[in-house]
Amino acid sequence: MDREKIKKGVRLILEGIGEDLERPGLKDTPERVTKMYEEIFSGLKTPAEEVLRPIKGESHDEMILVKDIPFYSVCEHHLLPFIGKAHIAYIPAGDIVGLSELVKVLEYFAKRPQVQERLTAQLADMIMQRLKPRGTMVVVDAEHLCMSMRGIKKPGSRTVTSAVRGIFRTKASTREEMLELIRKRD
Repeated sequence: MDREKIKKGVRLILEGIGEDLERPGLKDTPERVTKMYEEIFSGLKTPAEEVLRPIKGESHDEMILVKDIPFYSVCEHHLLPFIGKAHIAYIPAGDIVGLSELVKVLEYFAKRPQVQERLTAQLADMIMQRLKPRGTMVVVDAEHLCMSMRGIKKPGSRTVTSAVRGIFRTKASTREEMLELIRKRD
């Protein structure tokens, strides 16, 4: 990332909205925003090879679901956050991954300017590509601050997207099992 360009851009935005860059509360804002962007957009520099590495010598052939994974991303249209939960399931055709690997692939795609629809599809496609499972299903449920605090101004409204691949697409009972497991609470 070009830290100096980010700082310059933040200064221009603050000047553009009529703020005083010498005001004590704003003096260090360009540097703070630069550090924040390095963190929240770190998925732009993470090599894809680092995620979804199968566990050698382990196999399974029934559904694996990691649900209620909190995440945040930044909408590429307005540069405002969207925040929610993801549910990721797959049915291995042998190879499995550590459960945290599913969370890492979510983080990899979420930490970049994004749209929820693409994020959901990218998760499912990478799981299919890397693990070659019998199928995968990803459901993402998020609130978009660009809808909550500007424009239509409907806080609390949620957007749900899904990506369905393999057996989850072709077998309704498998898809329904995953959805039932998501709905199930302790």
